[in-house]
Amino acid sequence: MNKVFLIGNLTRDPELTETAGGVSVCHFAIAVNRSYTSSDGERQTDFFNVTAWRGLADTVARYTKKGNKVAVTGSIQIRNYEDNQGQRRTAVDVIAQDIEFLSAKNAGGEDFYDAPAASSSPAPAKKKPALQSFDDDGDIPF
Repeated sequence: MNKVFLIGNLTRDPELTETAGGVSVCHFAIAVNRSYTSSDGERQTDFFNVTAWRGLADTVARYTKKGNKVAVTGSIQIRNYEDNQGQRRTAVDVIAQDIEFLSAKNAGGEDFYDAPAASSSPAPAKKKPALQSFDDDGDIPF
């Protein structure tokens, strides 16, 4: 089973592109703190490249930015390539299957992804349904 769960902060703004076939793809990276500190008291951090596809790619690109905290569920993909000098390289990527936005609201009360502010006019009060009286003088059927 190839399954990974990561919680971290975006290290840069997401980059949304399209394939030649018109499929949305979003690339971003997250920094994930390790749960322990080194002998000198410093916390180690790992950096992961993440790729999201299709609708998930569009959502991530629209609602996240550098510094936002996200939870990523996905799988690890290892790819080999040749760099400009002809050296064989290996890259490890996380292919996102689900992303949950975890950043808190900002001081203005808006969500971290700059959602439109709610209307300043109060919502109309909902009318409560009228209750009907129920007369239960009848015989009990059991």
